[in-house]
Amino acid sequence: MVLAMTKRQVFGPFMFFPIMFMYQSNKSRLRVAIAQTLCAAAGLLSAATANAQPTDVFPDGAWRTATPAEAGVDATLLDKARQYALAGGGSGIVTRHGKSVITWGDQARRYDLKSTTKSIGVTALGLAIGDGKLKLADAAAECHPAFAVPPENNAQTGWVNEITLLHLATQTAGFEKPGGYTRLLFRPGTRWHYSDGGPNWLAECVTLAYRQDVRDLMFKRVFTPLGIAAEDLSWRANAYREHAIDGIPRREFGSGISANVEAMARIGYLYLRRGRWKDEQILPAAFVDQASTTVDVVKDVPEHDADRFGDASAHYGLLWWNNTDGTLPGVPRDAYWSWGLYDSLILVIPSLDLVVARAGQSWQRNSDEHYDVLKPFFEPIVSAATSTSANQADGRQHSDTAPYPRSAAIASLHWAPASSIIRRAAGSDNWPITWMDNDELFTAYGDGRGFKPFTNRKLSLGLARVIGGPANFTGVNVRSPSGERTGDGAAGPKASGMLMVDGVLYMWVRNTGNSQLATSADRGQTWRWADWRLTTSFGCPTFLNFGRNYAGARDRYVYVYSHDADSAYEPSDRMVLARVPEENILDRDAYQFFAGMAADGRATWTGDVTKRAAVFESPGRCYRSGITYNAGLKRYVWCQIIPGDDTRFAGGFGVYDAPEPWGPWTTVYHTSRGDVGPGETAHFPTKWMSLDGLTMHLVFSGDDCFSVRRASLELADFGR
Repeated sequence: MVLAMTKRQVFGPFMFFPIMFMYQSNKSRLRVAIAQTLCAAAGLLSAATANAQPTDVFPDGAWRTATPAEAGVDATLLDKARQYALAGGGSGIVTRHGKSVITWGDQARRYDLKSTTKSIGVTALGLAIGDGKLKLADAAAECHPAFAVPPENNAQTGWVNEITLLHLATQTAGFEKPGGYTRLLFRPGTRWHYSDGGPNWLAECVTLAYRQDVRDLMFKRVFTPLGIAAEDLSWRANAYREHAIDGIPRREFGSGISANVEAMARIGYLYLRRGRWKDEQILPAAFVDQASTTVDVVKDVPEHDADRFGDASAHYGLLWWNNTDGTLPGVPRDAYWSWGLYDSLILVIPSLDLVVARAGQSWQRNSDEHYDVLKPFFEPIVSAATSTSANQADGRQHSDTAPYPRSAAIASLHWAPASSIIRRAAGSDNWPITWMDNDELFTAYGDGRGFKPFTNRKLSLGLARVIGGPANFTGVNVRSPSGERTGDGAAGPKASGMLMVDGVLYMWVRNTGNSQLATSADRGQTWRWADWRLTTSFGCPTFLNFGRNYAGARDRYVYVYSHDADSAYEPSDRMVLARVPEENILDRDAYQFFAGMAADGRATWTGDVTKRAAVFESPGRCYRSGITYNAGLKRYVWCQIIPGDDTRFAGGFGVYDAPEPWGPWTTVYHTSRGDVGPGETAHFPTKWMSLDGLTMHLVFSGDDCFSVRRASLELADFGR
């Protein structure tokens, strides 16, 4: 009997990685199965600063320095964070783009980091996984013959053999809080409980795997390559258990490291660069990706001490805290940090290319909310890096305030030079696009006269075929009295989604109060309009496109996405999703609306549009979009325009990916101001994707044209 099961598929750097928690009635034991097989294809793009690039700067003897203006941060806001930090005394350092921007206090003074030791210590687990000595699925008792005993009562629970290294690294093993030999409070995997004892058992498993003092291992493999010396960091003898295990010095992960903020920042920078230091891959990039985000099977586990830690299981990775669930709304969701008593912190924000280290005394608590004490420190730092004046002074292209953590499937995206962009159909925009059965692309334009030779009048909704490849295509206007519409701006109906299924074209049209569906059985020559409209939300609906004539579709459904607004011109806080059987696209009663995720990980649906749930959230920044399936990478690719004054000529956009049409979404590219205008909509047509998925072409309405730009992708791999 399966009492609980959920799984997460992580592609790219962590390989194909399903994790299942289930009870097995015949043995009454919890099994954790982690199957790792190389992923044939993964990822699609990368957050702009998520992975190390050739221009990355690494500290040598000392951090290089930059002024706040040079680093693109607002000095006043940065000083606000510094002043809050100094309310607890101590020392700190803020780095951006690999350079020290501001420091305070004695940079050489070592502080007792308490539980920040957990995040530093788990790095040794990353080494062991990369070396093939341990796996997260390993039963702890198989790694440690005396695991969990004493006390003897633990052996009587029947739970000891069920505990895995994943449980120990995610605080779901069930041990009491103290760091010594403590009892088990609950069956592993059924609750989340903050503990020092569990991580200390993990430290012993790593010690026995290497038959070496973990401190020596870390100095040889991590600290010394990072430029951290013994005077920068020390690791005390075990304060809770015997000083040796099998004659080897026994260290703790729960606590025990003292370090200066300069060393802390270097460790954070190693994680920011996904385990790479200069030319050496010290940690598997996949391990860093998993450590810095929440494991799906953990995020819904109830807390054993909910009054103290709230929804901690939803924002805790492998002994690192994170903001994956958006608990800190003013902080990017890809942010993660160590956190020890006295508020010792190593804060890493990949989307802002930031690392911050702070140590001293505890800050005053004025709220019972667990994370609230961090807001006055984190939020000014984030605001400093995302303020308009700071970004203009920086001159770099940023991926600021991305709404979701970086993709675990991607290494990098390389855009072709802006000078290589092909632009046709000047004066026309929109361009939703689909791959027809005859191998041509079919699209629609707005407020223009289409491709040359131009139409004799401006159309609010015009139609066109696109023939050929992305480098040598020809656009041909399709004249259709039954499909064309006139009217400027919001006063004219405009296409927002295009799809062909079984030789029939379907077109969503916005600005029709709210949106209306039209269909053509003769490749766009004549159109029939539905006698109903979507009148609640779905102000700018678009179709999810698969392959030629809908080949390779996930199932027998057609999926429709929109920002959650009645108007195409009003940004919203979230995106919504509908589906309909492909044989019933014209039947309004057949539509179902995404209603959220069930406890077992299934998507749920409702026929009542008022009960729709968010499929994606980004407050004030959900707007027009285009979504396609990259078959080579087996990922759903969603391009979303960030609302702005006139995005045809300047602005930003995000690209997000997921293994399923409903998520979970991660950020693969995000910029508030690109090197060219992103247009009002953007898509990656499936026809113009390479078979391996590594080359895609963005079709967008930048410069009020049919604009095409090549994107070359590099996939993340495991432990390169």
